Amino acid sequence: MNHIERGLEDLAALVAIQSVSAQGRNLPEAADAVTKLLEAEGFTVQRFAGQVAPILLAQTGNGPRTLLIYNHYDVQPESPLELWESAPFALTERADKDGTVRLYGRGSSDDKGEIAVRLAALRALKEQHGGQLPLTIKWLLEGEEEVGSPSLEGFVREHAADLQADGCLWEFGSIAPSGRPVLIAGVKGCVGLELRCSIANSDLHSANGAVVDNPLWRLAAAVASLRDANGHVLIPGFYDDVLPPSASDLEAIASIPDESAALQSAYGIKSFFKGASGQRFYERYCLEPVLNVNGFHGGYGDAGSKTVLPKDGFVKLDLRLVPNQRPAQIVQLLKAHLEQIGFPDIEVFETDASLAPARSPLDSAFMQTAIAAARDSFQLEPIVQPSSGGSGPMGPFVEVLGLPVVCAGISNHQAFVHAPNENIVKAHFEQGFKFALTFFTRVTAM
Repeated sequence: MNHIERGLEDLAALVAIQSVSAQGRNLPEAADAVTKLLEAEGFTVQRFAGQVAPILLAQTGNGPRTLLIYNHYDVQPESPLELWESAPFALTERADKDGTVRLYGRGSSDDKGEIAVRLAALRALKEQHGGQLPLTIKWLLEGEEEVGSPSLEGFVREHAADLQADGCLWEFGSIAPSGRPVLIAGVKGCVGLELRCSIANSDLHSANGAVVDNPLWRLAAAVASLRDANGHVLIPGFYDDVLPPSASDLEAIASIPDESAALQSAYGIKSFFKGASGQRFYERYCLEPVLNVNGFHGGYGDAGSKTVLPKDGFVKLDLRLVPNQRPAQIVQLLKAHLEQIGFPDIEVFETDASLAPARSPLDSAFMQTAIAAARDSFQLEPIVQPSSGGSGPMGPFVEVLGLPVVCAGISNHQAFVHAPNENIVKAHFEQGFKFALTFFTRVTAM
């Protein structure tokens, strides 16, 4: 069995473990499985208690260069189950109409596929060097990423001396529709919020709407005040601390090919914001903060009619932040805004641990090593993004450890990450293996 086939077997075994952190399902079992895989390859694995799930810190090799790898073994809930075309916790192979072969399963892309492909590449590297790794590998894996990594920053601060390295390979990355590898140097921060409004102890007959305010109207009006029709956030002070993009950031953005049409086709998106096309598409996606409404809840939603004035309701939001915005300050600005415009009764609650934004320099030796490895292994020029549009707990790695960080991996624009039918392209696993092996080799020679 070759390294790629064995890696796919590892992936199937990991996908089968229902490690859903939001529901506390099978997290110790997933940590056990990852520990077993790493120990079989000579890693010494330390296990630490987290607030939600075990944190694993593994180490092997004894080379002059040290690479820190970060991954997570937890996954999103599988619901809605009825939208899956195959069992969510069984790695299932299916071909698209165009012949593209995909592997479906929760965690196949985010993030178990990345664990499996990197482990496969490390096996190959060790084999090439007579059973000894030519560099030191430190591998940090957690099971709380999908609930905001509440334990990770404290862990990184406490174990900073043990986590020192020449750079960090982050948990995710992708391959563009054109086949070019995508390398990313940062992530946005994230704050998850819930706005709650209550007007009574019980639902009322809707006739009372003539004299009693409606919590859903109040929430709708409050939410409408937060951004304009083109997505610009209207909270006073929201943009005050935004770090302007560097010249290298803007140069990288200008070099990204416009593949927004592929995203639009894959998800059936009806339209983008006005002006969010060409270079502005990636400026907004990579470099600008955003406020999202995730869900609006309250009142009657079943079939037919029910003339009711609901007693309460709530709205779930997330805010994606960029350097130098700070989550705690943004929450305070939101609260002050709601009070100022006449909604002091709307309560604001944080629903997950907040994440600070982070961005690594594009001109670091570590990033340039990744670019060279991608160029060599894909025989294509990589696409380099200053930041992902998504979030992750990268902040402590950049701010506390002072490490350059690069995201590189095997996801795709139709991966349906966090949604039913999450998948990877099977051929991307082999390409990701080649990149990881080339990257590990080049890091050794840095």
